[in-house]
Order: sequence, then structure tokens, then C-alpha cells
Amino acid sequence: MNLELVGAAEIGHMLGVSRQRVHVITRSKGFPEPVAELAMGSVWLKADVERWIQENRPPKIS
Repeated sequence: MNLELVGAAEIGHMLGVSRQRVHVITRSKGFPEPVAELAMGSVWLKADVERWIQENRPPKIS
């Protein structure tokens, strides 16, 4: 089984926001629950985060 996990830094990169903003977003209602809490922080399934982004973030205009 290949689990792709992401932490706050990766989520920030995916969204183009700061780690502080990631902290706010990941605690908002509707954001996926983390799959684990590690010493370095929470981790999420990448697929869950990508799904949330598709459903909740407007597409970037080039």
C-alpha cells in the first residue's frame, strides 16, 4: 500500500500560502482530519487534501 502523506509545509506549497495560513485552514470546519499526529506535527492523506482543494478553492487564474 502506497500512502502519500503531506504535512503543513506541503499543504502550504499546494495552496500557495504561508504555514501560518495553513494552521488556520487545517483547523477550519470541513478540512479533512489528519491521519496521524507526529512529533513534527499533523499529517494528512494527500488525496484528501487535493479533494478539499478541488471542492473549496477557486481555480487560479493565469
